[in-house]
Amino acid sequence: MAEKSKAALETAIRNDILNAITELLKEKYDTDVMPVSASEITMPTLDEEGNEKFAVIKVSIPRGSRNGAGGYDAYDGYAAAEDYKLDLEEKSAKRAASEAKKEAKRKADEAKRAAKKVVKELNEKGFDKMVHEVAE
Repeated sequence: MAEKSKAALETAIRNDILNAITELLKEKYDTDVMPVSASEITMPTLDEEGNEKFAVIKVSIPRGSRNGAGGYDAYDGYAAAEDYKLDLEEKSAKRAASEAKKEAKRKADEAKRAAKKVVKELNEKGFDKMVHEVAE
């Protein structure tokens, strides 16, 4: 038996995974699951309002990145997952900092409005006039 090429081995893995996902989706959602390309399947579904939508699921077996020597540096799923986790944490931290900054600005603006209101009320009561009369 001849040895299979990398592409043939990768295709076999991809097809096995696609078949497993197809069977799982058919069983769970009781709907059609159809291939739309060699690496993608689609299925109809409904949103909360009953509108028909389609979900597309793609399975790929990445080779990695080109290394400049005519080959590839192997794809590392663990490293990719860790990079993604760090990226999400960074975005979350930026979002939290932005929210804190907005909240601080809102509180400062609120304090300014309250101070202006007090000054306005005092002026309406003639406090400014009384202060100037006493100073003279």
